[in-house]
Amino acid sequence: MTDKGCVKIADFGLARAYSVPAKQMTPKVVTLWYRAPELLLGSTTQTTAIDMWAVGCILAELLAHKPLLPGTSEIQQIDLIIQLLGTPNETIWPGFSKLPLVGQYTVRKQPYNNLKHKFPWLSEAGLRLLNFLFMYDPKKRATAEDSLASSYFKEKPLPCEPQLMPTFPHHRNKRVSSSGAEGQAKRCKQ
Repeated sequence: MTDKGCVKIADFGLARAYSVPAKQMTPKVVTLWYRAPELLLGSTTQTTAIDMWAVGCILAELLAHKPLLPGTSEIQQIDLIIQLLGTPNETIWPGFSKLPLVGQYTVRKQPYNNLKHKFPWLSEAGLRLLNFLFMYDPKKRATAEDSLASSYFKEKPLPCEPQLMPTFPHHRNKRVSSSGAEGQAKRCKQ
């Protein structure tokens, strides 16, 4: 968070260049907790939908005040996703059974979407947004434009103007040199 109250997301350690048309890439992108199911199941075609899955994870983390899907392995990550959203199938995700790693996993049969149970205080619009961000089928997943148009962002409490956000002293991230610390100590004694 900047000293002006602006939140910036900037972990690009596993980022890759994106191009149109999309070229094949390895699925080892995105930190595990935010990795979309198509990547976990070996898809080599990547679109901006993987970023929107990560946005859904971040939004859910902000709402819950803790990570939503803190898997320790790819197998556990898939299991956590299924526990939350139910077991994917060809009906809700055409092409699911053809993903390279689907045959390597025995996925649990879990027919229910548990987002409403995970976020019982969230409005219908908020749940609709999360469900749209967590669509298994990347072609049906919310885009950034879809998400920004969500009625969730028009509900109370409305966002405040950036200039009304809490600010922090500008010096909070600056390192104090040893001479600066001595000067500070002298000023405090006076």
